[in-house]
Amino acid sequence: MDRTVITGGTPLRGEVQIGGAKNAALPILASTILGGGECVITNVPRVVDVVTMGKLLGILGAKVHYEGNRAVINAAVITSTQAPYDLVKTMRASVLVLGPLLARWGEATVSMPGGCAIGSRPVNLHLAGLAKMGADVSMEHGYIRAKAKRLIGAQIYCDTPTVTGTENLMMAASLAQGTTVIENAAKEPEIVDLANFLMKRGARIDGAGSDVITIEGVRELHGSDHDVIPDRIEAGTYLVAGAITRGTVTLNRCRPNHMDALLMKLREAGVGMQVDKEQIHLNAGSPLKGIDIRTLPYPGFPTDMQAQMVALMTSAEGTSVITETVFESRFMHVEELRRMGADIKVEGNRAVVTGPSRLAGAPVMASDLRASAGLVLAGLAAEGTTEILRVYHLDRGYERMEEKLRGLGATITRHKEGTAPAEIH
Repeated sequence: MDRTVITGGTPLRGEVQIGGAKNAALPILASTILGGGECVITNVPRVVDVVTMGKLLGILGAKVHYEGNRAVINAAVITSTQAPYDLVKTMRASVLVLGPLLARWGEATVSMPGGCAIGSRPVNLHLAGLAKMGADVSMEHGYIRAKAKRLIGAQIYCDTPTVTGTENLMMAASLAQGTTVIENAAKEPEIVDLANFLMKRGARIDGAGSDVITIEGVRELHGSDHDVIPDRIEAGTYLVAGAITRGTVTLNRCRPNHMDALLMKLREAGVGMQVDKEQIHLNAGSPLKGIDIRTLPYPGFPTDMQAQMVALMTSAEGTSVITETVFESRFMHVEELRRMGADIKVEGNRAVVTGPSRLAGAPVMASDLRASAGLVLAGLAAEGTTEILRVYHLDRGYERMEEKLRGLGATITRHKEGTAPAEIH
């Protein structure tokens, strides 16, 4: 099992380029099933989840070819409509093939995603929406089975905004007969990016990015090219890396307009930033002060930045209260931060951080993707050496993280189990 070793205490300095958004690339790749014709997707991050989605598309019969950060996909012929458990268990986003398979091929069998380290993420809203569109949906032996000769447009209300649910229903509705209206839809930029790709292919979608999305179904979609939007969570993670080390960091090829809530909270904490259209320059020389944060669906503060901000608040003056409203069980990184000397108390869905704490390097264990990132950031700020175990989580969402951090001056290496320290290039 790989581990990451960090020697902390060095302010980060320099420039880093932000890659494509994993959470935009995954539904875009899944949506290629909706039609024949070649789709060329660029700025695709080479992270484990994206590679897994490519494998799943290949199992379904699509032709998938990667060239660096470019994916070429042709799903003119599908030989299977079943997403097997062996792949779905490694990536919950595999459920995104459900809507496209059903809409184009009339049937889909997708393994239930199962549990998750950061709490339950039920797919009932996906299934209820597809049933409203006329699908016969059942669950048998751990698999979701759905059939429909052709989906019919429907009025769908989501009890809570769900990102993957909105994406699945929007993709399915693109080939449905008639008009579908999704109310209380999720508003994330990744949903807008998916809608833009679908519209390039001939879909008729209005309102993506708002809480009401209207889709007028069409008979077929053709191929198209698309450039995936930059990853706002990767960008936010490197901003916090600069802030927690009191460094000077410039982010290139990012979308600050997708990060308003985070940028406002960083400024409130005393982090200096200059923001341009696709660039953020951070200068974190001033002392930080504690702030309160509440995670919310977009455009609120992203839950995927919660662990990183908990780590940052350990170095801020005063008391910070971070309230997690999106997922339960998402404070498992707190116990590991305590091992490094952080003063954090968890009260239900709130983490109360008292700082500044003098973090000291220690062996810690990652529990999920964003918790891993939070521990890396703490290690960058800590005195001495931090060893993070189970860092395979990082590879699900961050491309070349150690390499990018080394480019900013960090002392960080990836080690294979049972080997001497060795850097990754």
